[in-house]
Amino acid sequence: MINPLRGMKDLTFDDSQRFVHIVTTAIKVAKRYGYGYIETPILEETALFKRSVGESSDIVGKEMYQFEDKGGNDVCMRPEGTAGVVRAFVHAKLDRQPLKQKFYYYGPMFRYERPQKGRLREFHQFGCESFGEGSVYEDFTIITMISQIFKELGIGFDLQINSLGCPECMPPYKQNLVNFLTNIKEELCEDCNRRIGTNPIRVLDCKNKTCQSLLTNSPKLINNLCEACDSDFKKLTTLLDQAELSYTIDTNLVRGLDYYSKTAFEFVSDEIGAQSAIAGGGRYDKLVEFLDGKPTPAVGFAIGIERIMELVQMPKVQREGIYLGAMLEEAVEALFPVATLKRLEQKVTVEYNSKGFKSHMKGADKVHAKYCVLIGEDELKDGTIWVKDLETKKESTIPRGEF
Repeated sequence: MINPLRGMKDLTFDDSQRFVHIVTTAIKVAKRYGYGYIETPILEETALFKRSVGESSDIVGKEMYQFEDKGGNDVCMRPEGTAGVVRAFVHAKLDRQPLKQKFYYYGPMFRYERPQKGRLREFHQFGCESFGEGSVYEDFTIITMISQIFKELGIGFDLQINSLGCPECMPPYKQNLVNFLTNIKEELCEDCNRRIGTNPIRVLDCKNKTCQSLLTNSPKLINNLCEACDSDFKKLTTLLDQAELSYTIDTNLVRGLDYYSKTAFEFVSDEIGAQSAIAGGGRYDKLVEFLDGKPTPAVGFAIGIERIMELVQMPKVQREGIYLGAMLEEAVEALFPVATLKRLEQKVTVEYNSKGFKSHMKGADKVHAKYCVLIGEDELKDGTIWVKDLETKKESTIPRGEF
């Protein structure tokens, strides 16, 4: 027997139904907020992620499925969704259009890391990206949209927010942080020491408990914001307060990707173990420009679908469609004209084997049909059909052509 690769998982039975429920619920909410669907390739040039996610990130440095294809191109399987959507946005010259653009996507992402609960090497994300709106009102709207998705899925969460500043306030803060980290570098882990020279902000994201304790007294960007960033962040907290959406300001929240600026946020749950983030995102006003597009403000998020699978409250299964069965062998073929016609409007399950009444009723229950429709000896002779509504229990025999 050939098994799936380590960190890859089949989606079958209850998991597949849960997956579809999550995606369809998220799409329904995203459409209400004005988002349309976008699909980008799984395989991209490696340079896309090096320029956007950042070479200092763990994703690029350690986790990408990267290889040279038969044409000698340096390619990789996408580790996240935003960079590909931004590339598509620029490629289609949408950055040249005055209209604001909003896209949702879902699909598989790939990162080579140690598999654990809720974190696989092939995993799925649902995400949204909003282009052309620089107002902090859009940041707030994105956050409320995620909260609405989780509310409709029956998932509880805590919201953490931070500001990562902008090109005006980030450089002086970064120098202050480097000075602080240099004084404690002997006590920091190897990864943190490497990041001091590449991207010191990422040190704040270290999950090492010793490093986290050493960072307690580190300079906080939120206390060093420029006037515009400070005003935006205060406006965001005011909007969240007015919406009665509780949150915590986490001054060490930087996200794992280099393209974020200003607003950064994570939705976390204490029900899925140590890897508590179930969604995250923020503003990335410079990324379109980094990928050779016209400067365009943007903000977005992604939900880790595997992260929330066990948290989702599945709705009660509703009866739908028709179960068609024959009571004798000669009546089986008479089912198909009925099935073909009714499949134009609803779900139809056809049982190919003739069976007794009780067996057909059990079959209709198993597929959660709303109607059990049977053709027996009398119905075959008379050109009729027997119908039972399995919700109201009402029974009737009617001409086949009228069903």
